[in-house]
Amino acid sequence: MTPKSEASPDTGATISLVLNVRKPIGWTSFDVVRLIKQQLPKRKIGHAGTLDPFAEGVLLVCLGKATKKVPELMTLEKEYKARISFGLATDTLDVTGRIIDKRQVSSLTREHLQQVCLQFFGDIEQVPPAFSAVKMQGQRLYNLARQGHAVEAKARRVRVHAIEVLTINHEDVEFRVTCSKGTYIRSLARDIGSALGTCAFVRSLERTRVGPYEAKAAIEINEIKNYLIHLFPDKKL
Repeated sequence: MTPKSEASPDTGATISLVLNVRKPIGWTSFDVVRLIKQQLPKRKIGHAGTLDPFAEGVLLVCLGKATKKVPELMTLEKEYKARISFGLATDTLDVTGRIIDKRQVSSLTREHLQQVCLQFFGDIEQVPPAFSAVKMQGQRLYNLARQGHAVEAKARRVRVHAIEVLTINHEDVEFRVTCSKGTYIRSLARDIGSALGTCAFVRSLERTRVGPYEAKAAIEINEIKNYLIHLFPDKKL
């Protein structure tokens, strides 16, 4: 059974809790933290790995002493389900951006896609998206991009354990990707598109697993208050 949370008893003012929360589309990771903070205002709270607002899925939220586990949790293997659209590119590399390129797409077959994806297995050098939280000269790239600066981050070494083609619907392909921390699925989509001689962006993205924490066991946003009441019945939430 995959965990919804890992917790130790609340002793006095100290708790240690890792919540497996399903972040909804349209929410920032901090929106989720803020919601939980409203229920437990005196507790130290942090999350282990940002999910973009357009994405959904597993977000690990740590409370109390568990916040010390954030660096460890961020190193856990991650799994994503991504729907990538080929033939179009956006400035953000996802569905929220404006279209900046359009190219022809040759017939997409499972065999050809899987063969092309082989070159992205293992340790690879990956350039993060211009619209990302990576810092350059002390500033977040997304801030520089929004100011109109043409910037490109330095390539970083990440590890892709597996890429599986799930479904093909004309120019839209659904993939399952298992990877290390720091891997940008948006960048992976861009690079697969380039390898196919076209362009691409991520139309939808779900983080389905972080280590042993799976999306099927995640707490829905509208269940968080009742879940915390169940865990801490003596607290006024």
